[in-house]
Amino acid sequence: MTRGALVAAVLIILGSAVFVFGLMRPFGGDETIDRSQPAMLKSVRDLSQYHAAAGEFQVVLDIENDVKWVPSALAGERTLFVAAGSVNAFVDFGSLKDDGLVVSPDGKTVELRLPKPQLDKPNMHHDRSYVFSQERGLINDLQALAGPPDQQRFYVAAEAKLAEAAKSSELLKRAEDNTRVMLTGMLQSLGFQVKVVGD
Repeated sequence: MTRGALVAAVLIILGSAVFVFGLMRPFGGDETIDRSQPAMLKSVRDLSQYHAAAGEFQVVLDIENDVKWVPSALAGERTLFVAAGSVNAFVDFGSLKDDGLVVSPDGKTVELRLPKPQLDKPNMHHDRSYVFSQERGLINDLQALAGPPDQQRFYVAAEAKLAEAAKSSELLKRAEDNTRVMLTGMLQSLGFQVKVVGD
């Protein structure tokens, strides 16, 4: 076969391939079809909680896993993980006792005994939580190649840290104050004088 014939044959093959590819992709782009089923409502429950305050928290975890008697260059891992999340403080009016709302005999005064505010479980913000840096030994590097990194342990540790930070913050006090102001304003608008006491 001459050189010219070879070039012609290659051009014919390429032209055919382009033609077939064009038939397979007539609009020149990929198409994604979502055949997922719609979300289904599984259950409904009534809530008696007043969410009175919310706090945004961030923590940097510095977690190191050492292997005893083995140099860190061979085995071990140290990770800096930035975690962000929010914690809600709420008052559960469903736990209001019989003496929680007492109206005076003359109907002018209300004594309100509030339950103590509580903290919700931290809500982790996955879009703002990430591994900042990570140092691994050679063995850990090889293990990481075998599958995707397991970051669940970092989220669990971060959740505990955020819950601890929320407890030591003024979030509960803010929730108590906000609830008192809300209920006092509501009852005063109904013509009552209000006395709020702690549970």
